[in-house]
Amino acid sequence: MPPKFQTYRLELPPDFAGRRLDQALAQLLPQYSRTRIQRWIEDGAVLINGLVPRVRDLVTGGEAATVEARLPEESGVEAEKLPLDIVHQDAAVIVINKPPGLVVHPGAGNRAHTLQNALLAHDAKLKRVPRAGLVHRIDKDTSGLLVVARTLEAHTALVAELAAHEIEREYLAVCVGAMTGGGTVDEPIGRHRTQRTKMTVRSDGREAVTHYRIEKRFRGHTLARVHLETGRTHQIRVHLAHVGYPIVGDPVYGGRRKLPAGATPALIRALETFPRQALHAARLTLTHPKSGKRVSFDAPLPADLTGLLDVLAKDMAEPRRK
Repeated sequence: MPPKFQTYRLELPPDFAGRRLDQALAQLLPQYSRTRIQRWIEDGAVLINGLVPRVRDLVTGGEAATVEARLPEESGVEAEKLPLDIVHQDAAVIVINKPPGLVVHPGAGNRAHTLQNALLAHDAKLKRVPRAGLVHRIDKDTSGLLVVARTLEAHTALVAELAAHEIEREYLAVCVGAMTGGGTVDEPIGRHRTQRTKMTVRSDGREAVTHYRIEKRFRGHTLARVHLETGRTHQIRVHLAHVGYPIVGDPVYGGRRKLPAGATPALIRALETFPRQALHAARLTLTHPKSGKRVSFDAPLPADLTGLLDVLAKDMAEPRRK
């Protein structure tokens, strides 16, 4: 589908003198990201006094600016009616509690049955926002909270907030091993050198910081509360496995399944059949892009995780088997 255009005719204020053009336009058009405005300038979609400028040109003040805001719609992503667990909704944002098994974005060979398809069916106006308003993602088999921007202004604000590490994301993870205390993993993460679908800790990777603390400890497992400072692909799964506490059920980073000595038959069965990584995005805290207030949202543990924790608790209460 060809891009749509919205034309803005602006006069650059005198007190903008000395600023870079992209900075000036980003302030006058706060609903669009500076990166997007830079792209428009480079593509010739911006005129200053009828002439094509450069991104780094300095403003003198008083110039007439014409901006053709190009709004490409998501191509190939169709609206699809799917159930959504909406935790909160207002004019600027939607907060979704994603179930395990639901892919967030369409990919190669997987154009349907995703959260993005469902969002487009829920609100057709989201086709005007990049990725139907999705600001971040969680893995297919991770459950929990995601924030969706309903307008370009909200999307720009939330993307900037995420980049500044100001959106707080807390997860609950059932880990293999009884932790003795919390900690921080500050190790860079990059693509695995030979297994390209995996991530790994590597010295030339991107900065990644994960904080964790004990929520509840069992005989051979721990329910940990994890706080993300950065948001790399598979970050929690990679970092917890790196420090010796892989997530239960993780098919990629979990390693060989370990059973605690003397585990009850019920626990053995629960661990052997748990169908996904036991990871849930439980709390999301952000500055609301419209009100400017700090807001928090919570999502209860899904049934599969509460069931696993019940079995772990019962196993701990049983006399230790030899």
